Amino acid sequence: MNGVQSGQTQENDDAEVLDALIVGAGFNGIYQLHRLRQEGFKVRLFEAGADLGGIWYWNCYPGARVDSHVPVYEFSIEELWRDWNWTERFPAWDELRRYFKYVDKKLDLSRDIVFETRVSAAEFDEAHDQWVISTTDGVTVRARFFILCTGFASKPHIPNYKGLESFAGESWHTALWPQEGSSFAGKRVGVVGTGASGVQVVQEASKDAAHLTVFQRTPILALPMQQRKLDAETQKQMKADYPEIFRMRRETFGGFDILRDERSALEVSPEERRALYEKLWQKGGFHYWVGGFADVLTDEDANRTMYDFWCEKTRARIKDPALADKLAPKEPPHPFGVKRPSLEQWYYEVFNQENVSLVDVRETPIEEVVPEGVRTADGLIELDMLVLATGFDAVTGGLNQIDIRGTSGLTLKEKWTEGARTYLGFATSGFPNMLFLYGPQSPSGFCNGPTCAELQGEWVVDCLTYMRENNKRRIEATGQAEEEWTQLMNTIADMTLFPRADSWYMGANIPGKPRQLLNFPGVPIYMDQCNAAASKGYEGFVLG
Repeated sequence: MNGVQSGQTQENDDAEVLDALIVGAGFNGIYQLHRLRQEGFKVRLFEAGADLGGIWYWNCYPGARVDSHVPVYEFSIEELWRDWNWTERFPAWDELRRYFKYVDKKLDLSRDIVFETRVSAAEFDEAHDQWVISTTDGVTVRARFFILCTGFASKPHIPNYKGLESFAGESWHTALWPQEGSSFAGKRVGVVGTGASGVQVVQEASKDAAHLTVFQRTPILALPMQQRKLDAETQKQMKADYPEIFRMRRETFGGFDILRDERSALEVSPEERRALYEKLWQKGGFHYWVGGFADVLTDEDANRTMYDFWCEKTRARIKDPALADKLAPKEPPHPFGVKRPSLEQWYYEVFNQENVSLVDVRETPIEEVVPEGVRTADGLIELDMLVLATGFDAVTGGLNQIDIRGTSGLTLKEKWTEGARTYLGFATSGFPNMLFLYGPQSPSGFCNGPTCAELQGEWVVDCLTYMRENNKRRIEATGQAEEEWTQLMNTIADMTLFPRADSWYMGANIPGKPRQLLNFPGVPIYMDQCNAAASKGYEGFVLG
């Protein structure tokens, strides 16, 4: 197992001590592994799945694909992109898996990765300034630094429906889909949830399910993907612009190659405003979300202009006015863009089909799951397959599901009982030498993965290199810096429309989870704060 010995104990002081143990083999984890090895650190990575990919290992349901277009959604390392060609503008899960295998081959990553190994606990040993990390299969290792790259979507949320375990048919959460696959053909399929995975599953199930029932709580304000195939010649032409695209993604709000219009939506004429919205709509993807006017996420009147355009475009695709009122209501369920928009290809046309039904669970709640299907307030809906597209305990869930104990004896989950508290979205006081990437109070859900993997990743690599060069064994965020960062997050939230929706951005999708803005909006501003602290000798941290 790559030099990691099963059964090592805390008392075994002769055991190998790593410079860093990384958790998670998605974009963030493998970038850390690659770069820390380059800098001469002794590092290992533990991954619960059987292969690389992170979310793209676990999410293999029909229709699963990325919602960031290429080349934004790939590493900017030239030796990786120069000879790699995508087949679609928005690649599907299986193509992303092939990409990770290609990256693995190029960078020789797997030799330092232990697969099918889930970290269950970690405790800081103050006497040695080391983390003692345990796995579910009895392996224990020591590492100077504990680097968590668990991602924002690694803990699936399964609703507590009465009788769920009694269902006699197939039942899957989209993030726990069987690796061997499962077909919708000829089945009565129920899909609970209309977020990103729900939209994608609904589109695929609509093709060959005997009947498809979609259980909707809140209408998804989905945007046209404008998918297209890519051939080798097209990719060759695109690659001339790759260096500029990779430069741009470091300087834009969400780490995309999309510049927003710095004017107010309310200062231009209706004709100018509509022209911009139409242009962004035709570009597809997240252009309409992040390329609009500067005030659409902070001013309700400006935001309404964007919603009304979306509503007009979407209702025109739905034949039944009553269904249109549920799928694209004339009055917004929440401001546009404060929940992550999903990308769709034929989602709204699905509801024009005779084999598709919509259940509004606000009007007709799910009462229980029974062996035959789902019982609502209106009666029994018989099903052969139940798909839970119910999302994740996002951002904090992947961290809190590990029993991590710091210097006070409290677990991380206990410390964050009333909400996540970090400094720079990298660290939390009382947990020395523990750093997390793509985590709470960093851009995370507002930033595409590869961009954050490189930007946050380089900050961590520089930090660990600085400590080595200056003979520092320990780094810990101060309580004051953590308090100031948390106050900054609250101030930013109050300046925006994000608190106006019950979204996973706010932790509001999980019953009992503290309500707070979990993601820092704005990649360049965030990195300016991080780099400023680093330039002052890691101000806000105690180095010992």
